[in-house]
Amino acid sequence: MKKTHLFLIFLFLCQLMLAQNNSIIRGVLVTPDNQPISNAVIYIDGNKLDQTTLSNGEFEISGLAEGEHKVTFISPDSKKYSEKISVTNNETRSLVITMRTENSTNEKEIEDVYVYGAGNQPKGMDVITRIPISPREMPQNISVITNKIIEEQGAQNITDAVRNVPGVILFGTYGGGMESMSIRGYRGTPVLKNGIQVDSDFRSASLMTDMQGVQSIQVLKGSASITQGIGNNLGSPGGVINVVTKTPQFLNGGNVSLMSGSWGLFRPTFDYQTVLDKKQTAAFRINGAYQRADSYKSRVNSNRIYVNPSFEWRPDDKTQITLELDYMNNNHTPDRGTVNFGPDTENHLYEMPHNKFTGWGTDNENIKTTTYSAKIVRSLGHNLSLRALYAASDYKDESYGMGSIIRAASKDYLLRSRGLGWSESEDKNKVIQIDLIGKELYTGKIKHTFQVGFDYKRNDKSNTTHQANLIDPATGKSKIVSTIPIDVINILEPIPNNLPNGINKNSFNADSKETNSKSDVYGIMVQEAIEINKYVRANLALRYSQNSIRVNPNAANEAWDPFFGLMVTPIENISVFGNYATTTDLRSANNPTPDGGTLGASTTNQWEFGVKSDWFNKKLAFNVSYFHIRNNDLSYQIYDANGSRTGLYEFAGDITRKGMDLEVTGKIFDNLKVIAGYSYLDAKYKNSPAYHNGSRPMNTPYNTANGWVQYLFNKGTLKNLSIGVGVYYVGDRPINDYSIAGADPHGNNYPKAPFNMPEYTTFNAQLGYTYQNIGLQVFFNNIFDEVGYTSYYRGGFIDQIDPRNFKVQLSYKF
Repeated sequence: MKKTHLFLIFLFLCQLMLAQNNSIIRGVLVTPDNQPISNAVIYIDGNKLDQTTLSNGEFEISGLAEGEHKVTFISPDSKKYSEKISVTNNETRSLVITMRTENSTNEKEIEDVYVYGAGNQPKGMDVITRIPISPREMPQNISVITNKIIEEQGAQNITDAVRNVPGVILFGTYGGGMESMSIRGYRGTPVLKNGIQVDSDFRSASLMTDMQGVQSIQVLKGSASITQGIGNNLGSPGGVINVVTKTPQFLNGGNVSLMSGSWGLFRPTFDYQTVLDKKQTAAFRINGAYQRADSYKSRVNSNRIYVNPSFEWRPDDKTQITLELDYMNNNHTPDRGTVNFGPDTENHLYEMPHNKFTGWGTDNENIKTTTYSAKIVRSLGHNLSLRALYAASDYKDESYGMGSIIRAASKDYLLRSRGLGWSESEDKNKVIQIDLIGKELYTGKIKHTFQVGFDYKRNDKSNTTHQANLIDPATGKSKIVSTIPIDVINILEPIPNNLPNGINKNSFNADSKETNSKSDVYGIMVQEAIEINKYVRANLALRYSQNSIRVNPNAANEAWDPFFGLMVTPIENISVFGNYATTTDLRSANNPTPDGGTLGASTTNQWEFGVKSDWFNKKLAFNVSYFHIRNNDLSYQIYDANGSRTGLYEFAGDITRKGMDLEVTGKIFDNLKVIAGYSYLDAKYKNSPAYHNGSRPMNTPYNTANGWVQYLFNKGTLKNLSIGVGVYYVGDRPINDYSIAGADPHGNNYPKAPFNMPEYTTFNAQLGYTYQNIGLQVFFNNIFDEVGYTSYYRGGFIDQIDPRNFKVQLSYKF
């Protein structure tokens, strides 16, 4: 943590000076029919203010110098209007401004209004909150990583982006084919794209996406069961991550870029959007990328094609229709990483040389993801609106190559057996949401914002395992196998990477093994945000969910989940909040127990308390929260004395997770930005016959921390030069659960705790320079060449983080 301390010292040595001016512009922003416009973003002389228009359209711009100023408003539906207003010294101007549509042809870019936590509800967040209130007003922990942050840091995947959010880490990449995230110690956090889960496997809940099409990544910590339904993913109680793609902003223009860097990285991208008619009722946007790269590891490479078109139509001032498509075709070489030369209780991790690859030269995983959606928003008057969403995804995965590196001898950790496997899967998901929304409704002086909704989710997953018919040399009889055994290698010796002659896909000559699973979940929910006065706000919600899977007629297949939140604002810039919520898991409800019954539902109870605050005229946000989460009635499958599954289940006790998250985000100056965070997590099994009491779940660190500071020179000879420095820390964490005999799938007995994966700290930096419409950025990652690992140890994946590397990007905006 010494490097972290140095970074924090640097952060707090940054000195701030604010110039003061005296003139003020006060006003009300209204539509042509004299209706107030709330949540409009305000620019003064091209600089975005950290405030928006109020619910009644009012705004105030203070500290202005004498003279003429250009004031620009951008409404929540991306309409833009500008006026030039003159003020004298110490003057207060009072105005009513009517917002009319303005041609945006000459505008090069609308800066993302949610950078560093500013602004109101970000676009796309309505699919995970379902109610139109800002993250600042939610009595729950919500973070937003905008495309502005993604571009500034050169983030190329979800993991790079969410390192800006404390308490969110990468659980495992499964050889580089996915990103399975963890929030608050829960593995398999649901990762959505535009509100729909692409990979529905409850164990991984992963997603791979291209960042070129990402508008923002939204992280809601804690229970999302109110809006997302039953928590059948392992990580559902921890939170949810929503990846929002780019849609038209009703602008004409775009940008192209070319990135190159370490290990043969070649990545051209483009983003183009245009308004299709003179009345500005229709717009189109398309993003795309091609990427080809090798790896620091020999024989590991990848290539990708990505395209993201979208269309928006506003037939009248009360209707908005948005259509989106997102497609990616990605090929990569799976990499098992390294091995441990010892039992699970001892750390003998082998630092695999970069020129050594344990698989076959023909290993490949092809992932094709297609997501598409249609959303209609219809105003039913000034206070009511109807929103309908249909979204679907098709995730196809074909993997051909080496499977697990299995120990060939019981006591020799150097010898490993290798085989060849071939599998295919298809995961189809769809979601329908229909919401009636009311806002700014009053009973007396109490303001109400509410949502009543219905949703339907369907998952249809199929798996195909190709099999081979082989002759067992020990018995002389044929047998069907899903992995063709090839050879035994010594990890320390040279490893051949070519398959023997005649071994290929044609070797899988037996009938394939196919499995299918389907599920349908229906939900009805209601929630309300009540603003009693400017000091007190409450959020109430209740959801009913029903799962179609019901193998045993006596098993539970429905759930009620409540949410209650309270926010008190004793001082204008400080709000204290608390919430209580439950998450119901019906995934194991049908599992039989030895007494002839079923396990029933597992329920998670969450309590959270925190403070949300804004400082320096809302330029710096400081948020801290404490959470306590308890999973009741965990379960495990019973194994017999030979380590075979019995098909019966027992309760495995409880697990508690408690800790704190701390975030500091701010655009303190127009040229100084800060992101910093720290998370502490204490997760323990309790009263469990399956896991050692007091032990931590796998891959659960006590501490994580992050920081990013970026400075832009806005005057002098270095004008338009930006410098960014970042740090990311992940503490040590158990490589496996501390299981008790009978609970482990292999029947192992652990007399000692599993070893801890070592902590690691990485430092990154960025240099950027812009000249008119041309931008040049250089990214330096893992500057001190830290060695760190992520792992899904049970599955045989121990992946090393990327060593020191760099990237250069040249871009042009038009």
